[in-house]
Amino acid sequence: MLHTIYKSVILFVLLIPFDSIAQNTLKITGRVVDINNNPINGAHIRIIETKLATSTNSKGQFSLSVSSKKNLNILITHVSYQDSLIPIHLNDSNPKKLNITLFLKDQEMDEIKVKHNFREKSITIDAKHFDQFPVSGSGVVEQVIKTLPGVSSNNELSSQYSVRGGNFDENLVYINEIEIYRPNLIRSGQQEGLSIINPDLVSSVQFSSGAYDAKYGDKLSSVLDVRYKTPTKFEASAELSLMGASTHFANASKNGKLSYMTGIRYKTNRYLLNSLDTKGEYEPKYTDVQAMLNYKFNSSISLHVWTNFSRNDYNFIPKNRSTSFGTINDALNLDIYFDGNEKDEFNSNLQAITFKYHPNSNSFIRLIGSRYESIEEENYDIIGQYYLSDLFVSQGGSQSESIENLGIGTFIDHARNKLNQEVYSVDFKGDHSLNNLFLQWGIGIKSEDIKDKINEWQYQDSAGYSIPISDSEVLLAYNRNANNILNLRHYRSFIQGTQILETNKGEIQITAGLRYHYWDYNKKGYFSPRASIHYLPDWKNQVKFRLSAGLYQQIPSYREMIMINGNISTKINVQKAIHYVLAQEYYFKAWDRPFKFTSELYYKHLLSVTPYDIENVRIRYYGNQEAKAYAAGLDLRINGEFVAGTESWASLSFLKTEEDIRGDNRSFVPRPSDQRFKFSMFFQDYVPNNPSYKMHLALTYAGKLPVWTPKQGKSSSFRMPNYRRIDLGFSKVLVDEKTRKKGLVRHFKSMWIGLEVFNVLDINNTVSYLWIKDISGNQYAIPNYLTGRKLNLKLSAKF
Repeated sequence: MLHTIYKSVILFVLLIPFDSIAQNTLKITGRVVDINNNPINGAHIRIIETKLATSTNSKGQFSLSVSSKKNLNILITHVSYQDSLIPIHLNDSNPKKLNITLFLKDQEMDEIKVKHNFREKSITIDAKHFDQFPVSGSGVVEQVIKTLPGVSSNNELSSQYSVRGGNFDENLVYINEIEIYRPNLIRSGQQEGLSIINPDLVSSVQFSSGAYDAKYGDKLSSVLDVRYKTPTKFEASAELSLMGASTHFANASKNGKLSYMTGIRYKTNRYLLNSLDTKGEYEPKYTDVQAMLNYKFNSSISLHVWTNFSRNDYNFIPKNRSTSFGTINDALNLDIYFDGNEKDEFNSNLQAITFKYHPNSNSFIRLIGSRYESIEEENYDIIGQYYLSDLFVSQGGSQSESIENLGIGTFIDHARNKLNQEVYSVDFKGDHSLNNLFLQWGIGIKSEDIKDKINEWQYQDSAGYSIPISDSEVLLAYNRNANNILNLRHYRSFIQGTQILETNKGEIQITAGLRYHYWDYNKKGYFSPRASIHYLPDWKNQVKFRLSAGLYQQIPSYREMIMINGNISTKINVQKAIHYVLAQEYYFKAWDRPFKFTSELYYKHLLSVTPYDIENVRIRYYGNQEAKAYAAGLDLRINGEFVAGTESWASLSFLKTEEDIRGDNRSFVPRPSDQRFKFSMFFQDYVPNNPSYKMHLALTYAGKLPVWTPKQGKSSSFRMPNYRRIDLGFSKVLVDEKTRKKGLVRHFKSMWIGLEVFNVLDINNTVSYLWIKDISGNQYAIPNYLTGRKLNLKLSAKF
């Protein structure tokens, strides 16, 4: 069925008619005002079905002549106000007069509605999906993002993701226009804990996988823009599961001037981590508290305060590990017996304050200040004694036994790492609407203070011999010892304009912007121009075309500045890329239900990048090297109501990315993120005669990632197995609007109970490799598997 839909959609795109049938016309007139009945000048009025559009005048008035279709949808947009989608029914003989009220962007509605906003080149995610999405990792928002085209992650325990051949450090994340930072010392998904994005507080989510606007920052890959709610009345929720609990509550004063919202979450992955090959006492504890306070002085001025405190404790006492790998004809087994423990702490806090000012209906000014602090400690002393054996596997694979010992040895891992980071930022931004011109600008400064003490080493012994071998001294397999102190300043600004041109052939939207970034560390400034053209042809079928291009220059984060040995590189490289994107969106109906098919062809010319290695979620840069690279691919996505009343989607991505390290006398080699294909799907369904029983499925099938053999560099590599995973969720609605009329349940808006099955097929997915070397110099790659099949039960309620 899905294959047939894809073929049909592609055929439709190729055969889109250029004309529509002429019909009789009727007049639609109206007035657009704000909540104080003041006229709104420059509001954009569009009829979705016909592509006809106009703008309001200084009195808030507009007029349109349309064909005499019975049912139409009118989309009203404005730079300072929330979008409004209004369905209307026309009478064949009478004109239609409308009175429309728009709400300011900080006056959120009770529910999030999905609308086809033709001006956006990002993907909008409906907040209601976060309630039902089966999640075993650290963040539900990020897990939903991973199902989108061009986004890749082979680790369900982590909230990190790579986009179109990039790495985890190349993604921008904003909450209420505040930039969010990821921890520096995290080595594995087990340590991550909770994502800072609290889904209970989310109002809207937009994601762009490349060629994004100049109003955003300077990363090479993507931007995730999250907005929290501004409550207008009381609301609350609570959730309890085998992996933790969460609650949130919000309210507003009767006059609407004061509102607040608080979210509290607790999580432990102990139950999930027990399915890993390494057995022991897992004690992960993650706590997150967020609070927001909003106050409106009047209809023009408001104050918004947001604070976040996060504590992440990861304690682990390993006992033993047994991993079987290879093929039936070449089966191997590794047994490790451990002694020691690991105690890590990753604590952070964030405070932000925003002043918003609406001098009139056409302008929106913000002054945003924030402070972020991260205190990270990594402490472990772990001794492991390993035995590598050749296995005999019986016919059918039902039994196995060790027939030969291939190697024995010992390793000692030690770390005493501590990092303190403080980031202060102040930004001044403005949005202005001038008829069909939308102007945005911003200036800001960011200060970073970093203190990092690194003391980390590993000792290896094979068959009684220290590796590497030395006749005079004991050598360590690797040693990182440094004491780094940095004080960095960033000065940044941007200006961006969007012009809408109406023609008899359709609508053209041109967006152009320029971004400037000055970094005091190397005393250099960087200009980054970006532009896009949207074309909405006046066709019977709803189609949009987009051509985007831009220069992106990523100022190095602290993690990118340090070399493998822990010292700061003397050759700091500002990574640079030019994005080219050609996209189309096609809106159509199947089974009398709405669908959208999107395709994006892209090429990223990576002018200058820093080579790196990745192990689990830890990225280590070769700060003294530089490379040129490229990434090219195609992203496809179809979403809509495959089942009436529910939204599902499927994504298919193709990618090739390679790099050429300067001075290594070799040509292009695959980058660590060179995953050639990925298919993902999120599907929702319910029992036809009883929709209170629902099903939610998340599926991912991704290609093989390259792995480099230690000590042999880019000259020796192989690819890890494909990533395959299915997560399944079942839920039963216990209370809804129809059943909460009497008794105790009248206090609930809704209540449901859910059962989640993680990794339904119980597939051993590989996230990284443990390398074992014998005295002869042979190296063995032992796969580190991710979590197996697990069940999770949860109860959720909204008040």
